[in-house]
Amino acid sequence: MSKTTTKTSETIENVEFPSFDASKATDQIRAFAEKGVEQSKEAYAKLKTGAEETQKVLESTYETAKTVSGDVSLKTIAILRANAEANFSHLEALVGAKTLSEVVELQTAFLRKGAEMAVEQAKDFQAVASKAVEDVSKPVKTAFEKAFKDIKAA
Repeated sequence: MSKTTTKTSETIENVEFPSFDASKATDQIRAFAEKGVEQSKEAYAKLKTGAEETQKVLESTYETAKTVSGDVSLKTIAILRANAEANFSHLEALVGAKTLSEVVELQTAFLRKGAEMAVEQAKDFQAVASKAVEDVSKPVKTAFEKAFKDIKAA
């Protein structure tokens, strides 16, 4: 037994335990925390910038939508006015007709002119509506393209 006791004491004396330096650990934790805070600040700055850009795009889109809405409304009013004037003119012409054949001729001409006018009005309205959609969607499309470009770059 004394042999084992002696061997154990020699082994314990030869073993070195690593020393723990608290100042090094504190410095590493501080550096890690500072890096985390810095990354959080950068993420917040990016988020804030993105939110501000989104707000500007939405404001721009809203203003554009208001303007375009006015254009579409004016076009609609112009179409309605032209149709009303054509109908009143036709009614005046019908009242002044002397014979049934003249009424039929006036009605045929009115229907033909009405169909031509409807096609022309549809083309005009389509052009205004297409421009409206393009104008309203352009800022949003540009913002999304920029955002996706920034995401791909990151």
